[in-house]
Formats: sequence, structure tokens, C-alpha cells
Amino acid sequence: MKVTVVGAGAVGASCAEYIAIKDFASEVVLLDIKEGYAEGKAMDLMQTASLNGFDTKITGTTNDYLKTAGSHIAVITSGIPRKPGMTREELIGINAGIVKSVSENLVKHSPDVILIVVSNPMDTMTYLAHKVTGLPKNRIIGMGGALDSARFKYRLAEALEAPISDIDGMVIGGHSDKGMVPLTRLATRNSVLASEFLSEERLNQVLEDTKVGGATLTKLLGTSAWYAPGAAVSGLVQAIACDLKKMFPCSALLAGEYGLNDLCIGVPVILGKNGIEKIVEIELSDAEKAKMQESAEGVKKTNGLLDV
Repeated sequence: MKVTVVGAGAVGASCAEYIAIKDFASEVVLLDIKEGYAEGKAMDLMQTASLNGFDTKITGTTNDYLKTAGSHIAVITSGIPRKPGMTREELIGINAGIVKSVSENLVKHSPDVILIVVSNPMDTMTYLAHKVTGLPKNRIIGMGGALDSARFKYRLAEALEAPISDIDGMVIGGHSDKGMVPLTRLATRNSVLASEFLSEERLNQVLEDTKVGGATLTKLLGTSAWYAPGAAVSGLVQAIACDLKKMFPCSALLAGEYGLNDLCIGVPVILGKNGIEKIVEIELSDAEKAKMQESAEGVKKTNGLLDV
């Protein structure tokens, strides 16, 4: 099992680290355009192998896609990260060109690869990867919903003053501050609805804090977060590599599901060895349907800025 991570910055390196520590892949290739950067990150990570008890081989390369040949899964993190005050949508001009080139090069050297897109604006970059590669829709996945749901569960645990292992919840919709649809109605603490413990006002606060989760961290850090995005990616990669048939909310290309067509947006999916094994349609309330439709309109508007 060979996994490539394109972009050896904070998110890419965290992703490679978490994949290696879980020890299910034989090799992780880090690729970056900055001379020596991926090689240095790979060497640093390999020097943790005996300390962290993993045997995954991590190698780095400067823009040599031949080194990625035969990858089963490839993660695209490359592009400029957000700065304080920036929206994910504002990154489209630069990142679209990067994601287009990266996607084409990955597929050229690994025609059977499954792509996981992390670069922002994530739903639109996932859609772009579909357009430029022509891969079957099960083999291109946007990461956003897995990360947003982790942030949702963090905020729920905080509000409930409960251990996070007790918490379950999901965020669907677009991976943007305005587009996320945290499903507070379905959130649970050990199978009991969160609404049994929290007031509507407190649940709404959880919802709003979740939606600006990334922006909050960008303001504090001065750049995008990396630990949670890296962990979210590693979860998706492991589900595919180990054929776990695990459910995550991910950005998927829809063809009628949820009443939506020709766009990528966050919905629950089953992940296994073929990538997206199934899109799961859950019954939404009228309010949730309206928010999902509004989110989809926002994604389509951003897609309209693409030159494809």
C-alpha cells in the first residue's frame, strides 16, 4: 500500500505522520515543489520511527512525480493556506492552477489512484479534480466533512462537559464558514440526543462555533490549522487502505442525491477499497434541506469561478 501526499507543509507533514504512526501503509511519499523540503520532512519523520514504533517507509521528493508511480491513494494538500480574515473561497485563483497540475500528474503516473482533496476551497477543488482527470466519481473524495465533524464533536463535548468518546455528530454541506450544516438535531451523547442535555440556545452556539472552527484557528495561529486536518485525512486514507467500510461525511460528486446535481458537497459516504463505496442519503428536516440547498448554491457560485 503506497500513499502519496502532495504538499509537505504543515498539513501534508501531519497527514504523513499520522498515516505512518497507524502503520497500515508500506510507503508514504511526500512531494513538494520547494527544493529539499519534502526530503527534509521525510527524514525528520523517519527518525521518529523507532520512537513511535512504525515500519512505514517515508520518502521525500522535489516535484518528481515518477517517485509517486503506483500510488494506491494520493492526498492533495498543496496550495496557499488561509491567512487571518481570508475566506476559503478567496484562495481559488492560485489553488485551482496548482490542483489541476497536481491531479493530472498524479493520474498520469498512477492511473488507478484514489484522490483525496484537501486544498481550499475544498468542494470546488474536488469538483475541479473530477473535471480535469475524468476519474470515476468514487475515486475522488473531498476531505472537509470529516474535519468539520471532528470540530463539531469537540464543541459538543465542551458544551456537554463530556468525554469526547461519548459524542457522535456529523456536519454535511459545503466546507465553508457559511456553507456548513452541523446536524445538531441528530447529535448524540452515547446514543441519547444532545438536545436532551442542552438548550436550543446552547446547541445553536455549538453550531455557530463549529462553522467558524477553521477561521477561529486561523486567527489564533496566523495560518490554517494542521493537526486536525492531518488526522482527518489519515482517517480517510486508513478506511480506504484497510477496506473498513467506514462512514464519513465527505465531499462527493452528486448525481441526484439530496436533490443536487453536478457539484461536490459534503454528504455521508461509506469508504472502502474502491474509495466511495456508497453515498448515504439520510432524511433531513425541512430546515436542514433549506440550509443544504443554500450551501449548494454557494458551492455552485464558487465553481462558476473555475476556468474549466
